[in-house]
Amino acid sequence: MNRRLFLIVMDSVGIGGAPDAGDFANDGVPDTGANTLGHIIESCAKGEADIGRRGPLSVPTLAQLGLYRALELASGLHIPNDRQVEPSGKWGAAIEISKGKDTPSGHWELAGVPVPWDWGYFPNTVPSFPSRVTEAIMKSADVDGILGNCHASGTEIIEKFGVEHITSGKPICYTSVDSVLQIAAHEELFGLERLYNVCMDCASVVHPMRIGRVIARPFVGNGRDVPFRRTPNRKDFAIEPPSPTICDWVHSAGRKVYAIGKIGDIFSMRGISEVRKGADSQLADHLADLVNEAEEGSLVFANFVEFDSEYGHRRDIAGYARHLEWFDSVLQKVIKSMRPDDLLIVTADHGNDPSWIGTDHTREQVPVLVFGAGKGPIGARAFVDVAASAADFLDIPYEGEGRSFL
Repeated sequence: MNRRLFLIVMDSVGIGGAPDAGDFANDGVPDTGANTLGHIIESCAKGEADIGRRGPLSVPTLAQLGLYRALELASGLHIPNDRQVEPSGKWGAAIEISKGKDTPSGHWELAGVPVPWDWGYFPNTVPSFPSRVTEAIMKSADVDGILGNCHASGTEIIEKFGVEHITSGKPICYTSVDSVLQIAAHEELFGLERLYNVCMDCASVVHPMRIGRVIARPFVGNGRDVPFRRTPNRKDFAIEPPSPTICDWVHSAGRKVYAIGKIGDIFSMRGISEVRKGADSQLADHLADLVNEAEEGSLVFANFVEFDSEYGHRRDIAGYARHLEWFDSVLQKVIKSMRPDDLLIVTADHGNDPSWIGTDHTREQVPVLVFGAGKGPIGARAFVDVAASAADFLDIPYEGEGRSFL
């Protein structure tokens, strides 16, 4: 088996058009009409995203793979320049059925397992967390209180409570419209391993409540002469998927599964052979290394998170556009280095329209771009079809959901 599969998730690069977008909202406003990629393209064309870049969005590699065709399929938005490019691979758009617009929902379903339950959420009140959750945090961290205890933006709440955290030692705890508990602490003064242990202890309390993840958010700085800055050492403590994912099926077949970025955390390390983490620039290096080093018959599963964490949630259109253009150059190098029998699938897990109201994810369809298995449209697909296609390509036993588009 010479074949290797590279499955890359551009975290939050939605392409609009989710049929049930009206059932999801940001700050009370339905997600109907949200279109992460489409609105970025429109802003760039109007000269409204000329910070650190200039002019129309330039992603020639993604366009060559059929990204703009997928956008038109999902949302009806036509990009004239794309008509000059005949896609070199297969392209389509995928619809999610899980009732969440979060990381685990999207990734599990891409891996063949739609979420079979309704997620639990913390209310948008102060305090947000029930007493048993705050007591678990305090006990694990050995402190007499917590900071935050509310819905908040991760960067804003660190700015607000960072200095008090340093002086008091109390962790900063917050949530959002996602099914998540996030705990921020100073990486050096509070301690990274201590933060991880607190999050792990709290996960055992909130997972039975169907809270999908506890996320460790380490940061550095002092808030005075050294600004606070989150580090790449984030770690997610997620509920295990309820049934085998494509990672499990590949691993059970005796193949290696390489996890780049937060993939290992999302799947609770189940079915994962090796993990490589870091900032997106480091993940690009890891991906390049694995194009050269990954074993035959293996799955390389990557998540590039900064589309979402650095630009989508912060509603930074220009930054998101810059990152798309940077990623396009990364992808070009990957394709040039791939072996003849390799397959590349590029997709996303949800949307996060940086032009939209609020700061949270948006309910959107996602692109499915395939290089190495012919070319042409594959139409409207389900998220689970990605897993079925991966199993088909790698020729492994698979009893999950979906149908192959290969």
